Amino acid sequence: MAAEGGGKEMNEIKTQFTTREGVYKLLTHSEYSRPNRVPFNSQGSNPVKVSFVNVNDQSGNGDRICFNVGRELYFYIYKGVRKAADLSKPIDKRIYKGTQPTCHDFNHLTATAESVSLLVGFSAGQVQLIDPIKKETSKLFNEERLIDKSRVTCVKWVPGSESLFLVSHASGNMYLYNVEHTCGTTAPHYQLLKQGENYSVHTCKSKSTRNPLLKWTVGEGALNEFAFSPDGKFLACVSQDGFLRVFNFDAVELHGTMKSYFGGLLCVCWSPDGKYIVAGGEDDLVTVWSFLDCRVIARGHGHKSWVSVVAFDHYTTSVEESDPMEFSGSDEDFQDQMIHFGRDRANSTQSRLSKRNSTDSRPVSVTYRFGSVGQDTQLCLWDLTEDILFPHLPLSRTRTHTNVMNATSPPAAGTTTANNTNKASSGVSKFATLSLHDRKERHHEKDHKRNHSMGHISSKSSDKLNLLTKTKTDPAKTLGTLLCPRMEDVPLLEPLICKKIAHERLTVLIFLEDCLVTACQEGFICTWARPGKVGLLSSQNQASSPSGTVV
Repeated sequence: MAAEGGGKEMNEIKTQFTTREGVYKLLTHSEYSRPNRVPFNSQGSNPVKVSFVNVNDQSGNGDRICFNVGRELYFYIYKGVRKAADLSKPIDKRIYKGTQPTCHDFNHLTATAESVSLLVGFSAGQVQLIDPIKKETSKLFNEERLIDKSRVTCVKWVPGSESLFLVSHASGNMYLYNVEHTCGTTAPHYQLLKQGENYSVHTCKSKSTRNPLLKWTVGEGALNEFAFSPDGKFLACVSQDGFLRVFNFDAVELHGTMKSYFGGLLCVCWSPDGKYIVAGGEDDLVTVWSFLDCRVIARGHGHKSWVSVVAFDHYTTSVEESDPMEFSGSDEDFQDQMIHFGRDRANSTQSRLSKRNSTDSRPVSVTYRFGSVGQDTQLCLWDLTEDILFPHLPLSRTRTHTNVMNATSPPAAGTTTANNTNKASSGVSKFATLSLHDRKERHHEKDHKRNHSMGHISSKSSDKLNLLTKTKTDPAKTLGTLLCPRMEDVPLLEPLICKKIAHERLTVLIFLEDCLVTACQEGFICTWARPGKVGLLSSQNQASSPSGTVV
């Protein structure tokens, strides 16, 4: 896709980028950070994380932002694309001693202009429930560290509940808590509730109800992140052992698993309709997994280091009317056609995805947009297109993509062949999917030297990777199975854009209606206005734009 500063040196930080929707622009005066705006020395500290909540106040500016930097936790009114950030007036600020905040989550059900419930997890294992509007600390869970002594890696309210929340730890354990119950004064005793392949669930055995209600032990090593499905019924967990495990949360049953190409999985997210899960991690890849088929359907390679966050863009999932299109002429013509083709977007994710199942006589194709950020300081955006989701049989995927990419001249007018149909239907994927031939050449060019990275993948190197997998992580020999297909066995996505946007590793990516939000380990939270959403902000007094911003 079009890129700003394409010929400039690689280390330059981008302040805007272009996709088929238009130009995304960094709003430097909407940057949030510690009030002094000094870059945080991030050595040895936990990742900067960001949480949002809308409190529905009467002013129309109900968005609130919470972020942690080192030992500090901040709570501000978030003005987004509308007004410049005023860092001199945090609603609440807390500095912790002896432990650091690692993650946090608002309860969206109970939030009002007068009160919000914010859970904060800590590096020493505790979980705090605070109200940053009332400036109250109501409860501390695992206070004596009798339940778990390891770092909290993820904390989330159970969807639809005002009192239940789930906490994962670096120990590989997850605990279900109720805010109404105490944690007791002694270490909990457990009894087995359910056991399966590499997981077990225990209930807390005590005379009176106490926390934790449940203890999940999942995989080996740290449980790095979990995410509830949009309907709240399923739970996706990613662990340091490289496995994605998806559970039916209420039934406490394993639904399906997937293994990373190598290394731990660090992040996970669900598509808006719950049909697909994307995971990222130490193999530098984003991996797309079908919830219904329980299998890997695509991998994406654009990062040069570990992928720290993946997220779906609920607002840019697009539905396109599949008119017959004639692809001829140069690549530029093709891109012009595709840009025009992709402009028509519906208003909400739900309406777009429901069209997919309509009985309209004209076929409708859906494109899922998701993003990723990594330790390589890069933001990547990806499109998951119909030809990847529903490959056209009986042609193999490989042939489909090779045909699209290597077609040098259009067929004679009036001829209709199976290949021709595939070209039209796979047209969107020209942005996103590489043929095998192009894939190999491109990776030779992009080779980079960090250990265990994905810079050089070809069929020749797969034997070496296979050896690595066998010896280091995988006695079960998962490579080449449904758990972990070989690189050449699934489509390889190319990012729509891949931009360096920070000096330090990126730790946050959140898609909002008017903007997307990123954050880096230096403690700067950046707002990127969506195309056409810059509004009044860009014309407001530029002189007030703060100096010393990261990008």
